[in-house]
Amino acid sequence: MIDWRAAALGAWRGARGGPTVTYCLIAACCLLFVTGPVSGLNPVYGTGDELLAAQSAYFRRWGVIPAELTAGVPGALLTPFTALFVHGSWLHLLGNMLFLYVFGAMAEERMGPVEFALFYLGTGYVALLGYAVAHANSEQTLVGASGAISGVLGAFLFLFPRSRVTSLFPFLFFLPLRFPAWIVLIFWFVLQWLAARAAGPGPGVAYLAHVVGFCVGFLYAWGRFRRGARVRTPAAATEGDSQP
Repeated sequence: MIDWRAAALGAWRGARGGPTVTYCLIAACCLLFVTGPVSGLNPVYGTGDELLAAQSAYFRRWGVIPAELTAGVPGALLTPFTALFVHGSWLHLLGNMLFLYVFGAMAEERMGPVEFALFYLGTGYVALLGYAVAHANSEQTLVGASGAISGVLGAFLFLFPRSRVTSLFPFLFFLPLRFPAWIVLIFWFVLQWLAARAAGPGPGVAYLAHVVGFCVGFLYAWGRFRRGARVRTPAAATEGDSQP
């Protein structure tokens, strides 16, 4: 569910030199996805088995393989950075970019572009590294910006706890309701934590990376901004029914 008033406000801010890092991150992820083998739009990768082989090689080259990362395989230490710009499906990409657009813009305005860029990359790296350490023997490839975006959500919780966000909850019949950010984000974090406890190192969503990223993002914002005045004015924001 998209709050178009918030979207229009974000576009207006962008036109005035607003959250340019957030927009550049979104553009980079979308461009790499469309031109890569996963989207199915680039004919250079072929079709059928040829396309599947190209996708598998693409993930293994640019994604995080925990067993290789923890074993110190040459080049593996860079994969937590490259994996942040690789996504496994259209739904994966669009869900992550929606969250980054809504929450990243406000976090970037609070931190500034340089600090936000370093925060995003650093949090994402730590989130993927944390998952790799917890599943050190896993050969499954891990990709996506979810860990970094979870860090943005954690920072948002500290910086804008009273902002009201529009959310869809299945048990409330998917009605679009507005809640304070602290309720929505804590609820989201608890779901990720419970899912991480139940999930293993096999294929699926890396919930543990979400948990690690969220905690790192919140602690960074707490350490960085706790002595200064937090933003008290409720800001327009929205959260969709998809999750990073």
